[in-house]
Amino acid sequence: MREDGKIDYVEFPAGDLPATKAFYREAFGWTFTDYGPAYAAMSDGLDGGFNADAAEQVKTPLVILFAHDLEAMEAKVRAAGGTITRPIFSFPGGRRFHFRDPSGNELGVFSEG
Repeated sequence: MREDGKIDYVEFPAGDLPATKAFYREAFGWTFTDYGPAYAAMSDGLDGGFNADAAEQVKTPLVILFAHDLEAMEAKVRAAGGTITRPIFSFPGGRRFHFRDPSGNELGVFSEG
């Protein structure tokens, strides 16, 4: 069961998505679900995916937390001193926002639907 504030998903950058998928498939036996040409979700172990969209490319993994009420969680993040780096947006599977903590780490918060 998903819980507020718990790590829910990890998104890795993938400059070459086909090569990245091939590596993890061959090395670890992972399987994938493709969501368009630039995104593939991993299906084994911790939920996560690889993002090859050049417009969204980051160089570090993006840890995604869960929230039942995305707007309320965004307000909590702001109140705690976080900086919103990407306001709430929709994507296949839900909605989310990104923020930086006081140390500069970027994370996301996800809500279903």
